[in-house]
Formats: sequence, C-alpha cells, structure tokens
Amino acid sequence: MVEANEHQHQSAYSIKISAFEGPFDLLLHLLKQNKIDIYDIPIAEITKQYLYYLEIMKELNLEIASEFLVMAATLIYIKSRMLLPPPEEPADGEELEDPRAGLVQRLLEYQAFKEMSGEFRQREDIWSNSFPRPPIVDEKVAAEPVPLLFDVNLFDLMGALRRIIDRVPPETMIISRETLTVQDKINLIIDRLDAEQTIRFADLFAEDRSRLHVIVTFLALLEILRLGLVRAYQENDFSAIFIMRGDRDAGIAAGAEEQEPSVRD
Repeated sequence: MVEANEHQHQSAYSIKISAFEGPFDLLLHLLKQNKIDIYDIPIAEITKQYLYYLEIMKELNLEIASEFLVMAATLIYIKSRMLLPPPEEPADGEELEDPRAGLVQRLLEYQAFKEMSGEFRQREDIWSNSFPRPPIVDEKVAAEPVPLLFDVNLFDLMGALRRIIDRVPPETMIISRETLTVQDKINLIIDRLDAEQTIRFADLFAEDRSRLHVIVTFLALLEILRLGLVRAYQENDFSAIFIMRGDRDAGIAAGAEEQEPSVRD
C-alpha cells in the first residue's frame, strides 16, 4: 500500500473530468472496447468495469462530476432488477419490461447526438480549409507511409493506463512528495516531444518504476492535452496510441487565461 504522503502529493493537483468526457462517453467506450451490442448489454460486467474506471479517476484525483455517480447508481439499480426472478405469469397481453430499455434508449440518443456533432465539426473543417495555403512538402517525410489515425478520448487513454498500472508491482516504500511533481513531468514530456515530435503512449511510462510515477506522468499528459500542447491519436485497428506535438502558441494562450496550477504545495 502506498503511504499517505504520496496521496498528499496527488491531492495538490486535480483536473476536472467534465473538461473531457461524461458518463455516457464512458459507457459507449466500454461497449466499443468489449465489442458489445448496445441492444444486449451484459449489465453486470459493464457495471463492474464502470466502477473500476471510477476508482481509477479517484486515484488520479480527477474531480468526478455528480453525473458519473448518478450513472453508477443507475447501473447498480438495473443490475439488481435483473437479478430478481421474473413474475411467473405476466398479465395477459403484457410483455416483461427489460430493465435495460431506458438506458439503451438514452445511449442511442446520446450516440446520435455525438455523431451529428462530429459531422458538424467535419463540415466546419472543410469550410475553414476551402482556400488552404499550399503545404510545404518534405520529400523524405512524404515518402514514408503514414498510418491512419483517429482522435482518442479520455477513456481510451485510461484504458491504456489501466494496462500499464496492472504491470506495476504494488509499492511498500515511502516516496516523499518532493520527489515528483506534475510540472516536472510536463516539462520532460514537452522537451521530449520537441525532439521526437511523436511518442507512443506506453513509451511515456518506460522509466516509471512505481504506481505513483505512472499516475504523475498521466496527470501531466492530461494537463498538456487540455492546454492543446499535444494531441492523442490511435491507429485504425485500435491498438497503439500516439502522442503528437500540438500547437505551442494555442497551448500558451489557453494556459495564460487561467492560474498556474500549484503542484508543490
């Protein structure tokens, strides 16, 4: 078990989860990750995984919006209803109601909304690039094959983080809070991306030897993603995640609008 002073270090730095995704995004992520039919959700397994992600959020000291807790209660309620034995003889002409029906309907509506929003963003990109400046082509770079990449969300990153944490042995030593800071990790990641431009997500944690190191690295990554200094993409086969250098000026402008986060208090 990690000693209390590690948690004190974590508590000095927090990120609001609402800046990234909501509970329906997490559910859709779990369905996609497990290749589950939205009309036939194994509620017990999805509830277990959903609660596991909430535990990761708490460990990362993310500020969990109340909507996530409401969804957790909803899933537990649906699970309990499905565990009850069905009535022996339903009333004439009545079909047994599936306890998941309401959740499925809300998921379908949210999914449709997300897809529509994505289409609007694509149209905006098309119009904004109607008269683009001719790109400067590097012949050496152009000759290299470029993988087809997709944007990833917070829960894609947390899924990858989960696999890394599972490989890290539990700590028994005491690590003082002066040993690591999120700001130090931010600087290291930015310096590395300045040199390499693109890094595999897993490689960011190659030198982390404890669970605390992994968590601090992940918090640093979330902060620079939020500021727009980097972007996260995934290959079209949903395997490797890549972190790529973003727009430095955009990130600096975004960071100037809010107070510098305290990570050493």
